[in-house]
Amino acid sequence: MSATAEAIVLAAFVAFCRVGGCFLLMPGLASVRVPVQIRLFVAIAATGALLVHLWDQILPLIDRRPQILAPMIVSELMIGALIGLMARLYMMALQFIGAGVAMLIGYGGMAGPGIEEAEPQAALASIISFSALLLLFVFDFHHEVVRALVASYSVAPLNVFFNPQAALVDIADTLSEAFFMVLRLGSPFVAYAILVNLTIGFVNKLVPQIPVYFISLPFVIAGGLVIIYFGAGSMLALFADSFMATALGR
Repeated sequence: MSATAEAIVLAAFVAFCRVGGCFLLMPGLASVRVPVQIRLFVAIAATGALLVHLWDQILPLIDRRPQILAPMIVSELMIGALIGLMARLYMMALQFIGAGVAMLIGYGGMAGPGIEEAEPQAALASIISFSALLLLFVFDFHHEVVRALVASYSVAPLNVFFNPQAALVDIADTLSEAFFMVLRLGSPFVAYAILVNLTIGFVNKLVPQIPVYFISLPFVIAGGLVIIYFGAGSMLALFADSFMATALGR
């Protein structure tokens, strides 16, 4: 193999490391419902498409010496995984508040199969997380991931290796923003759960002969579903706006 062909193959492989690391963790494509072969082919296709536009930023920095190439490959994998993890953390935060909402309105007792993850989830949490993921793809979230990958070569070029300290700062900031955001989205259900359970507790003290908790459970679930009905649209819209503004903007 000539030196030029070897450099081209190495450049394609190094670009694939960053793209594949991102696609390995990004929401939707990294789901257990997506076969591994499809993930691989999508990553290869995206690498080929991006390599045409990023050729001048990748090929001149390729060094065939093993002591340089091996750390570069590891660094590219970690940078791509960090980009995918930023988006994954937002989806994990939404799954957390979805499970919390299901528990708060008394609808989380029966866990079913998860839609995106392999772990069982409450039906309401699965609906919320799947609806948010569908909304993100409708808003071209996958295009934003590709733009983030292209922009990452300006922020972290090949000759700048992965910085664990900066990565941990980004992860901590993303976790803070994501969980504060979903707590704000779930705050109506927290207030509803506090008020309704406090009321039921007072009624139970006043009429101890009646099993108030068993009688009141259908009404608690019905009230929570009414709040979901009127607030789900705003909840998902606010989540999508926050996701696009902060998760991939980082």
